[in-house]
Amino acid sequence: MTIPLFSPGVGPLTPEQQQSLNQLLTTLSPEQSAWLCGYMAGVNASGAEPGVLPAAPSDSATEAVPVTVLYGSQTGNSEGIAGDLVEALKGKGVTAELKDMATYKTQNLKKEKQLCVVVSTHGEGDPPDTAMDLHAFLYGRRAPKMDGCSFAVLALGDTSYEHFCKTGQDFDTRLSELGATRLLDRVDCDVDYEEQAEAWIQEVAAKFSASPTSAAPAQAGGTAVPVAPQAAYSKKNPFSAPLLERIHLNGRGSAKDTLHLELSLEGSGLTYEAGDALGVCPVNDPELVAELVTALDANADEDVVTPKGVESFQEALSRTYEITTLTRPFLRAYAEASESKELQGILADATTLNAWMYGRDILDVLNTWPVKGLPTAEFLDMLRKLPPRLYSIASSLEAHPEEVHLTVGVTRYDAHGRSRKGVCSTFLAERVELDETIPVYIDANKNFKLPASVDTPIIMVGPGTGIAPFRAFVEQRELQGDGRNWLFFGDQHFDTDFLYQTEWQQWLSNGVLDRLHVAFSRDQNEKLYVQHRMMENAKDLYGWLEEGAHFYVCGDESRMAHDVHAALISIVEAQGGKSKEDAEAYVKQLQKDRRYQRDVY
Repeated sequence: MTIPLFSPGVGPLTPEQQQSLNQLLTTLSPEQSAWLCGYMAGVNASGAEPGVLPAAPSDSATEAVPVTVLYGSQTGNSEGIAGDLVEALKGKGVTAELKDMATYKTQNLKKEKQLCVVVSTHGEGDPPDTAMDLHAFLYGRRAPKMDGCSFAVLALGDTSYEHFCKTGQDFDTRLSELGATRLLDRVDCDVDYEEQAEAWIQEVAAKFSASPTSAAPAQAGGTAVPVAPQAAYSKKNPFSAPLLERIHLNGRGSAKDTLHLELSLEGSGLTYEAGDALGVCPVNDPELVAELVTALDANADEDVVTPKGVESFQEALSRTYEITTLTRPFLRAYAEASESKELQGILADATTLNAWMYGRDILDVLNTWPVKGLPTAEFLDMLRKLPPRLYSIASSLEAHPEEVHLTVGVTRYDAHGRSRKGVCSTFLAERVELDETIPVYIDANKNFKLPASVDTPIIMVGPGTGIAPFRAFVEQRELQGDGRNWLFFGDQHFDTDFLYQTEWQQWLSNGVLDRLHVAFSRDQNEKLYVQHRMMENAKDLYGWLEEGAHFYVCGDESRMAHDVHAALISIVEAQGGKSKEDAEAYVKQLQKDRRYQRDVY
């Protein structure tokens, strides 16, 4: 069917309208002409008001294909970006669905036609806990063909690690190998990801909104998509929290300096749950800033343009840029500026590079390969923005209204002939006086939460500063009605490093804490760790799991968390009479059911 063209002077249309309509009609296929006739007949029959289009007729051939936005997140950043993308898509009339990799059904992957992936990389190239199963499925023999699927990937990572954004790269590569079509080139984001992520969201939303398969049916009257209200205080707009209390938790003679900090949230409206983290926006060490200015032979008062506007060079180094952690992009840029063959040679070998970077910072690079007359603007372009530091919250908001508590291990050490300091830990320990304010925000972590029912037992493993969220957990459980709570804690020495000892003993004596097992590694000839205490109590630990207990781990990811994970599998294998494969499957099911949660770093 072809619609005949309009002749001049026929009908109520103006000459301009007739010309525009005739131009459209000459481009239509017979099928499109037939659809347009039916559509206009439907408009006429519906009695729609002039200028308001009714919803398009429901037809399987024209229904919108949803965009699935999959996220894999350890701390919540990927989830936040994915949620923003869904809102942006919906705002452009695109049907979009938000899916967590932890609960996503792998059999649905072969049905996907439009897919966006937002995923972080954890540690040295590992997927986050919530993405492990889907990642393994994609690389397994059961991975489906993905022909006919368009996809885009945003990867989050940290350029101080060797395998930067590896998990996102894995998803991007594998989806292409399975036959999916890359809609956009993958975007790899460093810790200062916000601007890149926002640009990617807008580009993806524009791409999918231009696709006829993605467009949702128009709604009569143009119903607007609701947008969630923004919190008054956030990462971009932190709250200035007064420091109320600073207590040194270690005893005299300890090799460690661990702080208990209490900050006021009064008037902020900020709320949090046990398991969430507090983002702290630090200021760099002024001594290190001065040494950098000297090494560059620069003027500290020189005005420079930064993401925050015009600042002095000293202010930019103090508050805007990361000046300690070495990243590979910085080293590559500096190698080019310095024309150093030695540095270029180090960069060429990953093993050599990792060994050289360990314990060094940006000042070491400037001192080792000085560049005369390096422009300050060029130097700043090599640096990444100073990211906030996240600390597990060590308090229950119900127990301490309008306050937030932290447990902070202060980092100080000597390496390569210089004294080193942790950026944020020494900022909190040395450069903020009581009643002075600290810029903070709440970083919600839905992947590390107490069970819904206080009747569900919990097992907590938190050596060192990993004890922080479990103090919050037990405070919360005490208010809820106790429940059954079991803690494994470890550190170096009983006499000097038993963090919050009085509180744990009080909770143990009044029954809030049912069991407490401690491991102090340096109090005997052979080192003793929390995983050893787990093995000693294997029968009871497995019994608690069989009764439905949730298992939590917080602390060092590189060693402790791996050792605890291995011990847990061994316990299930031995006490459950299972093969190693079945024990691994048992533990994996705990993770899927959110009964095994980790907050590791």
